[in-house]
Amino acid sequence: MNHRFLYLILTLLGCTTLAAQSPEQQAVQALKADSAAKSRFITRATLYGVGATNVFDTYLSPQEYRGIEFRIARESMRMTHWLDGNISRQTFFQGNLGYTHNRADNNNTVNALLNWNYALHYNFRLTNNFRLLAGAAGELNGGFVYNMRNGNNPAQARAYVNLAASGMAIWNLRIRNYPLTLRYQLNLPVMGLMFSPHYGQSYYEIFSLGNAGGVVRFTSLHNQPSLRQMLTADFPVGRVKMRLAYLWDAQQSSINDIRTHTYSHVFMVGFVKELYLMRNK
Repeated sequence: MNHRFLYLILTLLGCTTLAAQSPEQQAVQALKADSAAKSRFITRATLYGVGATNVFDTYLSPQEYRGIEFRIARESMRMTHWLDGNISRQTFFQGNLGYTHNRADNNNTVNALLNWNYALHYNFRLTNNFRLLAGAAGELNGGFVYNMRNGNNPAQARAYVNLAASGMAIWNLRIRNYPLTLRYQLNLPVMGLMFSPHYGQSYYEIFSLGNAGGVVRFTSLHNQPSLRQMLTADFPVGRVKMRLAYLWDAQQSSINDIRTHTYSHVFMVGFVKELYLMRNK
C-alpha cells in the first residue's frame, strides 16, 4: 500500500513539473526524447551477390581480364543524437572474389578485395517520405590480384585508405498500399594513401632489400578516379523484409607507372533487420 502511495506522489510531482514548464521548454524536451529514441533504432542488412568484373593491372599483364565476381556485404545504419538528431551513422563492410580470363582465354587471374566504410551523413528531410543525405566516409581497402602464369611477379597487392565524399537519396513510398523504400548512394574518394611498387620492381626488392622509397603515395582524383554507386529496394515479404541491390564499383589508379582498374557490376539480394536497442543492452 505504501509503495502505491509513493508512486502516486511521484507521478503527481512529475505532472506538476511538466505543467510548470514553458511551451518552449516542453518542445525542447520532446525533441531530445525523440532524438534519443531514434538513435536506438538500427537497420542492418546482409547481402549476397554475383556479377561481372573487368580487371586490369599493368604490373602483371598488359591485357584486361574479364570474368565473374562473387560479393558479400553487411551494412548497419542508425541515427545519432548529434546536431539535434540529424546526423546518421553508417558502417558498410564488403568482400569480393573474382575469377577472370584474358581475351585469348589462355590465362586466368584470381582477385579479392575487402572494403570497410565508416560514414557520417547530415539528413535533409525535404518531405515526410524523402530525404537527402550528405557527408563523408573513411575507407579501408585491402586485397590482391594473382596471375596464374606469371613467374617473377605473379601477384600484386592492393592496399589503400581514402577519405570520400558520400551522398544518399532515400524515398519511402507505397504502391497500392505496399510499402517500398528506394535508396541511391554514391561514394567518391577525394584523398588518401595507396601502396604500389614501381613498374618492374619486385616485392623482394621492397621487403628484403629495403628499396621501399616511393611505394606509398598520396592519392586524389588525378591518380585515383574511383567511384562506388549502389541502388537498393527494400520491401516486405510476409514477416521478413528483403533487399534487392545493384552495385557499380569502379576502382582505378595510375601510380608509379602502373595503371590498374577493377570494374564490377553486381546484383545482390539479402535480408534487412530493424532493431531497437534497449538501454544497457
